[in-house]
Amino acid sequence: MAKYRLVLLRHGEGAWNKENRFCSWVDQKLSSDGIKEAQNCGKHLKALGFEFDLVFTSVLSRSIQTAWLVLEEMGQEWVPIQSSWRLNERHYGALIGLNRAEMALNHGEEQVKIWRRSYDVTPPPITESHPYYEEIYNDRRYKCCDVSQDNLPKAESLKDVLERLLPYWNEKIVPELKSGKMILISAHGNSSRALLKHVEGISDEDIMNVTLPTGVPILLELDENLHPLGPHRFLGDQEAIQAAIKKVEDQGKVKSAEK
Repeated sequence: MAKYRLVLLRHGEGAWNKENRFCSWVDQKLSSDGIKEAQNCGKHLKALGFEFDLVFTSVLSRSIQTAWLVLEEMGQEWVPIQSSWRLNERHYGALIGLNRAEMALNHGEEQVKIWRRSYDVTPPPITESHPYYEEIYNDRRYKCCDVSQDNLPKAESLKDVLERLLPYWNEKIVPELKSGKMILISAHGNSSRALLKHVEGISDEDIMNVTLPTGVPILLELDENLHPLGPHRFLGDQEAIQAAIKKVEDQGKVKSAEK
């Protein structure tokens, strides 16, 4: 019997997900399909009888918008939401804005997989000449972080994501879990992968093969020591979920017509 249950969610599809670009810390709203994904997720969680006490999100709009839509569908709009940059997507540095399939054509699929999926490889850092540098670092949301703007990342590996996420997990989320609250975390592909790696003890090598589709809730059942009672479970139509996972994996491959 699970002592604690936690639902983890990668936000619904954003505009740049649809365009197959590295979105990272660029603030994007959900696409029309992403809105539907979030709404369907809420309907499914409601049908399963979930009742949340607290929601955690990143400070990026697609994460927050997903949480709003899920709660609205569940009739739980009143549930408090706490947002932190520590749940943000991985900072992809100089790769931000680039198309994954075009990069696979230019650099090879294996190199793009390493940039996207490896644990400790950091992409080239963003510089002031990058077209999205000013948009990110002049954004008011980063003026109220628990670190100075000068200390915000300029590029991250998944290992870096886990290191900046863990203090928030241990100091903010875990105490709420242990108090008996049912928690929803509406985050991003890589912040969710980092958290799964930590909670489930996934190896540095095996985390490369963990892929999370957009808008699909993930159930974690934990014992009194926050150790998993089994592997994480995707909630929903399993055939559709596997197709969505393949779609994400194929984002870093050369398009068939270009091979």
